[in-house]
Amino acid sequence: MFQKFDLGIFLLAVLPVLLALVGREVAKGYMARHWGDPTAEQHGFLTFNPLPHIDIVGTIIVPLFTFMLTPFMFGWCKPIPIDSRNFRNTRLAWRWVAASGPLANLAMAFFWGLILVLVPHAPTDFQYPLGEMAKYGVQINAVLTALSLLPILPWDGGIIIDSFLPAHLSQQYRKIEPYGTLIVILLLISGLLGSIIQPLYTLIVGLVSLLVSLLGG
Repeated sequence: MFQKFDLGIFLLAVLPVLLALVGREVAKGYMARHWGDPTAEQHGFLTFNPLPHIDIVGTIIVPLFTFMLTPFMFGWCKPIPIDSRNFRNTRLAWRWVAASGPLANLAMAFFWGLILVLVPHAPTDFQYPLGEMAKYGVQINAVLTALSLLPILPWDGGIIIDSFLPAHLSQQYRKIEPYGTLIVILLLISGLLGSIIQPLYTLIVGLVSLLVSLLGG
């Protein structure tokens, strides 16, 4: 998305980025509570206040550097605390908790698409910044949806796959978990990550664009 650092673009992207990162974690916290685990709520994570969610490296340093140096922004928040011993059905609960993250980002991509529909009706002075912010919101959430569905533990896509595996295969699959984030970072540095997530990213952005064109006339 972003090839060269631009302070104006960065400032417009801050709100969509924070909402995208925090929103997915809040969604996971609520889903965990639905399945019987109140840990995230007890620790104050069921809030859109970004302060409890901020990870210095993942929420500030990595997004800033990827914003400046790569074609898209990449980052993460503190993972919400989950105690799976509280789940009513552990495997099914993990499946839905993991799915709630990318589903939240997908929903926010369409939310920013609806904002784009409303931009022409905003006061003239606000149309350009609001439109640019909404575009970044669509793009950032499309990227995070595609990223989080990578079939690598501990990412959401990996957790979803693991929830379907029989015990003996799950045990083998989980051996990659300690290296999962490193694998993704290496894919990012090598330039392969963009190619891997591009098809799903393009599909999401295309669907949002279709919605905007239909509703915007």
